[in-house]
Amino acid sequence: MRLLLAAASLLAAAAPALAGNTVITAERYLDVATGKYVEHPAIFVGEDGRITGIADARTVRWTAETTHIDLAGKTVLPGLIDMHAHLDGPADIGGWRGLEFTDSFFAMTAVSNGRAMLDAGFTTVRNVGSANWNDIGLQQAVEAGYVTGPRVIGAGHALGATGGHCDSTGLPPSMESGHKEEGVGDTPDELRYQVRRQRKYGAQVIKVCATGGVFSHNTEPGQQQLTEGELRAIADEAHMWGLKVAAHAHGAAGIKAAIKAGIDTIEHASLVDDEGIKLAATRKQPVWFSMDIYNTDYTQAEGKKNGVLEDNLRKDREVAQIQRDNFRKAHKAGVRMVFGSDAGVMPHGQIGRQFATMVQYGMTPLEAIRAATTNAAQALGREGDVGAIAVGRYADLVALDGDPLSDVRQLEHVSGVIKGGKRIEPAR
Repeated sequence: MRLLLAAASLLAAAAPALAGNTVITAERYLDVATGKYVEHPAIFVGEDGRITGIADARTVRWTAETTHIDLAGKTVLPGLIDMHAHLDGPADIGGWRGLEFTDSFFAMTAVSNGRAMLDAGFTTVRNVGSANWNDIGLQQAVEAGYVTGPRVIGAGHALGATGGHCDSTGLPPSMESGHKEEGVGDTPDELRYQVRRQRKYGAQVIKVCATGGVFSHNTEPGQQQLTEGELRAIADEAHMWGLKVAAHAHGAAGIKAAIKAGIDTIEHASLVDDEGIKLAATRKQPVWFSMDIYNTDYTQAEGKKNGVLEDNLRKDREVAQIQRDNFRKAHKAGVRMVFGSDAGVMPHGQIGRQFATMVQYGMTPLEAIRAATTNAAQALGREGDVGAIAVGRYADLVALDGDPLSDVRQLEHVSGVIKGGKRIEPAR
């Protein structure tokens, strides 16, 4: 026994020491590319919050100056990515109740909503449309260290047609300012200008409303609201500036127009038809579906109490099951899929519940996890930063008590979050 202990001591002394200001250890981590667990990892993190090395914790050593984050007994995944959120939209304020509050109120709520998403394991959030560039303000506040929150990829104001889903509908003419709302355009040139304007003020992605919506007034989800030519002008302009484009598109015609126009992600895709699915699956330039198939459980249960109008709840009921069935069809046909919750329609801290719905409608747990990690990083064009536990990427990690590959509901109850190599203490 003494000889064995001495040998072990010698081996430990001879083990290589990897560079890093922080080392994170756990029972195992999920390599999302292979779908296999790696046992006993030691993940080393540099000053910039990126992973500098990964080793076997049993055969590697680190110095006393290295900060050690011990996740003993935990399963670790890459930080999750939500591709469709509205951080300045409290889920419990619906319909005309929003008029009870001053304009800056909604920017204030973005802070706690972002924190709720971070605590739920979502270390990166793409915010697809906000008022007053609230998402850009939150992004800047997080990056400057004034608030704790996820990495925010903001769109600023969503683009759309006069009277469409991304315009302010429902108010009488006497309450209008006399000029178009931010983001609204009615010609290709006007919409190109709006792309440039959102980018000027910090947008990292462009959001456009190609069809009507569920939670707007005087629009129907299946109704196309921008022409293919207008959508192509937006996509071409954004791509010239190095930006991706997300298109809100429920209706079949609007979905197909957006795909043909070169849009990068199709949001909702509720009423997609077989032709649209084929276009998405076969387009040479990758296109991704972001389908929010859980939130109707919340809106139908709580919407009326929150002030959501019956007409909006009616539209929500009409598209809900069709969207879920089309999620199954699109996935089976090989359409690329990313995780998008539409948080803000539902509470931001509950978004992990969507994983189980994705599995219910055809995905394996691993495929659902990839939708929120590797797929999302690829759709963002951020494969060098997020979406996997790998050298060079940010040390954004989620710790779970159990095995999400056998029980995907483990993702509804995150036990620890690390962002950029720093442990995030849960908000109280």
